[in-house]
Amino acid sequence: LLPWRRAVALSQPLSPAADRPAAPSVCLPSWNLIEFPNAGSVSEQVAARLLSERRFRPERPLGLATGRTMQPVYAALVRQLGQLPEAEQGRLRERWLSFNLDEYVGLAAEAPGSFRRAMHEQLVRPLGLDPERVRLPDGTAPDPTAEAQRYADELAAAGGIGLQVLGLGLNGHVGFNEPPCDATAACRCIGLCDTTRQANAPAFDDDPGAVPRRAITLGLKEILAARSLLLVVTGAAKAPILRRLLSEPPRDRKSTRLNSSHLVISYAVFCLK
Repeated sequence: LLPWRRAVALSQPLSPAADRPAAPSVCLPSWNLIEFPNAGSVSEQVAARLLSERRFRPERPLGLATGRTMQPVYAALVRQLGQLPEAEQGRLRERWLSFNLDEYVGLAAEAPGSFRRAMHEQLVRPLGLDPERVRLPDGTAPDPTAEAQRYADELAAAGGIGLQVLGLGLNGHVGFNEPPCDATAACRCIGLCDTTRQANAPAFDDDPGAVPRRAITLGLKEILAARSLLLVVTGAAKAPILRRLLSEPPRDRKSTRLNSSHLVISYAVFCLK
């Protein structure tokens, strides 16, 4: 379906030990690695995979992410879906169901920086989707811990994730699962480290202090239960952590390894330019 090739190695060596980021919470030694010539190609191919999943395997919901890596992916998805016959577009809208990885605690849905607002602007409105079919944790719930359990139960009732799309944080986190993270960690309310808040500051007028200190995130338990995973990495800034993710085992005993024993099929797609 997709013209992907297996990449056997990254084109640049690991940086000196002193320059390496902290050990990531996940390692990907047996994934299918696909390198594309530019970030635009990554976005087009990931969008095509998402669209294919909804067209041909709609029995389980999509697992979606937010952030700068995903913005061009969703733009490509909107464009590709718009090229389908109108009848098929209607069917896709009717049976759309997705669960996002996370949401900030204490941030209103319409607030700048909220993931619910990002999904509304990037997918719900452009695709004409029912907002109830694009699900996220409620960051304004009075009890974030109870909300995390409610969200986990809702996902389980929907059958669990089919295809889970993941970004990669500069410190190796997926979702808001900061490393190290146990593979059994479930959906929960979690504190965000300074590195993550600094990285997310552009959505808050470049003010790290305005980034919420807590979030509700799906855990590695829910992520690893997905039928397949798709890690999307773009930009030179992510090169050090991706190289380490691919080449070194996790140092902490609570770290986990996302490998073929957990998954039916998994891909890591990247462009480090």
